[in-house]
Order: sequence, then structure tokens, then C-alpha cells
Amino acid sequence: MPVPPEADPSADPLNDPEITGRKGSRAIPLPRPGAGMNRARMAEILRVDHAGEYAAVQIYRAQRAVFEGRKGKSPISEDLTEMEGHEQVHLSRFEALLNQNRVAPTAALPLWHLAAGVLGAGTALLGEKAAHACTEAVESVIEQHYADQIAELADREPELARELAQFRAEEMAHHDHAVEHGSRDAPGYRLLSSVIKAGCRAAIKVSERI
Repeated sequence: MPVPPEADPSADPLNDPEITGRKGSRAIPLPRPGAGMNRARMAEILRVDHAGEYAAVQIYRAQRAVFEGRKGKSPISEDLTEMEGHEQVHLSRFEALLNQNRVAPTAALPLWHLAAGVLGAGTALLGEKAAHACTEAVESVIEQHYADQIAELADREPELARELAQFRAEEMAHHDHAVEHGSRDAPGYRLLSSVIKAGCRAAIKVSERI
């Protein structure tokens, strides 16, 4: 089962070279003096992250529904259950943050519900390796997305940045687990991965805006 690396209590996740290297690699708008992060930008971050975690739960749930009860599929069903549990924790946290900050979820949430269910079920029906290829593709985009956000938030909203760093570590564990279990041996891996990544990036852009 995917196991996120244990956090070193003496290490600050915001000092991860992957994060610090991004701080100078993109133009980040400065907040108003004394106001912390701009409210509109914070709303974008919470809205898109909530949408991403919501979709992740639906993907794993749909995949699990395909594999559960099938002969020889108990191991992957158990892994999917565990990963869905991680994503549900993330989702619950973002639901709380949306309420706390009075931010509405993306208007596209019903669309993401449908798309995630189709993606999850479709890749599972193609087999275990295709399901793992889906996980690898999705988590690679989400990991990069979180890394960018952590770099942006590190100096302005450090508590949220640290939460995102923990979530990112779990997404990376899911990604690595998928690779270890043959994601790149899936039929049509390159095309499948490219299409899923493109869809994830498009969903991020839409969810930030509406």
C-alpha cells in the first residue's frame, strides 16, 4: 500500500528544494500591505484545491467499484480504498476552509463529478495498469500544482502552506506507488497519460475561474 514518508519534525517542509526553487521561477503578485493574501486569490486556491480533491475521491471510488469483488483484485481494491481515504481527508479539510473563508465551490463541480467517475471507471475497466497510469498522471499534475501553491503561500500563509506540503507528500506517495505497480506498462500509456494530464490542467484553469 502507498505509504507517505514520515515527516521529520526537525525539517521544515517549506525548505524543500523543490519548493524553494519555484519561488523565484514565477511572478507572484504581492499582497496588499498588512492584508496577507489577496482574498480573491485565496478563493481561487481553495476553490481549485477543493475541486481537485473532490475529483480524486470520485476517481478512486469509481475504480474501486470496478475491482471490488473480482477474483484476484483484493490487493488493488485495498490500495484504492486507502488512497481514497487520504483524498477524503484532504477534501474534508478544503470543505472546512471553503466554509471558513465563505468561498463557494466551483460551479463546475457537477461536471467534474461526472468526468472523474467516467475516468475512474474507464481506466479500471482497461485493467490494473491503466488504473495505475491514471493515478500517476493525475498525481503528477497535482503534485506540481501543490508545489507552485506552496511556493506562493510560504511567506504569506505558512500554516496553509505546511498543510499543502503534507497533502503533496501523500500525492507523491500515490504517484510513486502507481509507477512501482506498472503504470508505465499500461496499453497506450503515453497517449493515456498525456490526455489525462491535459484534462487535469484544463480542469485546474476552469476551477480557478468559476
